[in-house]
Amino acid sequence: MIQPAFVSRAAVASGSKKKRPDLVKALDQLLQDATAGDPMTGLKWTHKSTRTLCAALRRRGIAVSRKPVARLLHQYDYSLRTNRKRLAGTHHPDRDRQFRYLTRIRRWYLTHGLPVISVDAKKKELVGNFKNPGRCWRKTHRDVLDHDFAKDASGRGIPYGIYDVGRNAGYVVIGTSHETAAFAVAAIRRWWRAVGQAAYPAARRLLIESDCGGANGNRRLAWKAALQGFADEFQLIITVTHYPPGTSKWNLIEHRMFSLISENWAGEPLVNYETMLKYIRRTRSATQG
Repeated sequence: MIQPAFVSRAAVASGSKKKRPDLVKALDQLLQDATAGDPMTGLKWTHKSTRTLCAALRRRGIAVSRKPVARLLHQYDYSLRTNRKRLAGTHHPDRDRQFRYLTRIRRWYLTHGLPVISVDAKKKELVGNFKNPGRCWRKTHRDVLDHDFAKDASGRGIPYGIYDVGRNAGYVVIGTSHETAAFAVAAIRRWWRAVGQAAYPAARRLLIESDCGGANGNRRLAWKAALQGFADEFQLIITVTHYPPGTSKWNLIEHRMFSLISENWAGEPLVNYETMLKYIRRTRSATQG
């Protein structure tokens, strides 16, 4: 049995592995993902804080306090780290070819001066005095409701965005009931009447980029039927490209428009629909000024 050994602060701070090989080896074993300590102690299934590590070391006959352990962890390049979402659940062997195809179609439309829009519905927002993630400069804190109950809301806002890739401009329609295919196409129709026709008076083609889910999903017959009605109404040839499953964050509207809107109203309660509209109207990117 290893006799209890108390580690001095100087010994740990010096960084010499030769002075405490037992402590260093024990810590390394406890922090391994696969072997994380004695399975009988259950350390593998607990949060490996300095407190639990000290307790596990004491059970091994090594008495040490939390601060020396923390210094030793930093010395050997351990630090508090988070999980990273970097592993794809599904990865199609032709994924790169799919993105090259989407890029090639977009480039062809833009080269010929034809409209290209990226569409999607932003996260649904409760309208009322609710906490909105983020911070903003204030002299005092703003009090909001402690629970986000739908019964306390005056409604629900469903922002559906249309991002004009060629003009680097956005257009948002806020729905108040449900996110449906009819609502999505109605938002696109409204953009075309208000902006698209004037910006592209000679265009007879329209490219729509969207993801595979939600109201504009690639398998929604209602979406396709509503688009056909829109195409017939304005005598347009509409091409729709869908991003593969799990890649919706690559849709241009996500990082060219929605992220800017979320940043603009960060920390501000969306107390009514007019407040939502005002923040959306005043959203600008650095390239827009």
